[in-house]
Amino acid sequence: METVELRDLLVAARVGDQNAWDTIVERFMPLVLSIARRFRLPEKDVEDVSQTVWLRLAENLNAIREPRALPGWISTTTRHEALAVIKTARRSSSVDPGGSWMAALPAEPAGVDEDLLRAERRHALREGLAELKPEQRQLLLLLASDPPISYEDVSRRLGMPIGSIGPTRARCLKKLRETSAVRSFFDVQSDTNTAGGEPR
Repeated sequence: METVELRDLLVAARVGDQNAWDTIVERFMPLVLSIARRFRLPEKDVEDVSQTVWLRLAENLNAIREPRALPGWISTTTRHEALAVIKTARRSSSVDPGGSWMAALPAEPAGVDEDLLRAERRHALREGLAELKPEQRQLLLLLASDPPISYEDVSRRLGMPIGSIGPTRARCLKKLRETSAVRSFFDVQSDTNTAGGEPR
């Protein structure tokens, strides 16, 4: 009976039924959080892993044909994303003061004065944010709050279901990367590196 119900939920979620999607997220959220916390990640990273897992699931709903495979798929994806967070943290010597969502932007090129580069990058991000729609900008700024606020607070402030914050954030980041200000910044830095003999 449970497999039949899960099959119905998957079918409904594939065609955009928000209630079905929310039910899937609610049912498997404890599994995701349990696995992510086994890696002893900070709670903010646990939330990031969780949101990425739901984004991956939204992207792959049509590929999951067997309902019984869903828990295993979620478990494997959660472990993969937790390991990716750990790997990224080990590569980073410091936390970007602009917020964790900025890590999804292209990396800063090396060989340029770091203070100047940071100032230019912040300016490009401000200009890029100004190009976004107000609701897109508001979401990214809330996720970049210092001190960080929880996804529950973001959900309450914006009236968004928690399960939709990750997919929406991914779309907003894509829009931000595509803004003229951000693209121009990284195009200029790429040209600078090439001129200096340091290919990107």
